[in-house]
Amino acid sequence: MADVTCSRCGQTREGFERPPFPGAVGARILGEICKDCWGQWLKQQTMLINHYGLNVMDPQARTFLTRNMDAFLFKKGAAEDVDTTKQGTINW
Repeated sequence: MADVTCSRCGQTREGFERPPFPGAVGARILGEICKDCWGQWLKQQTMLINHYGLNVMDPQARTFLTRNMDAFLFKKGAAEDVDTTKQGTINW
């Protein structure tokens, strides 16, 4: 596996052999994100799914998660802060 200089943490760490996500975003992750930061995103994603009660089969929920993944990994846009007063709802 090749090392990458991660655009999220700025460190040179172990990367991926193949994209962990489909499409152009997956290709970008392959070239720019280390496994450690990807693991942090998976924990954040699980927290968002559980907190908001997301059905990952729902296209709106997937869009919500993809938007948050971009913000988390690439610091693009605003990541969703988990607001416990809004449990079970999503701000679109």
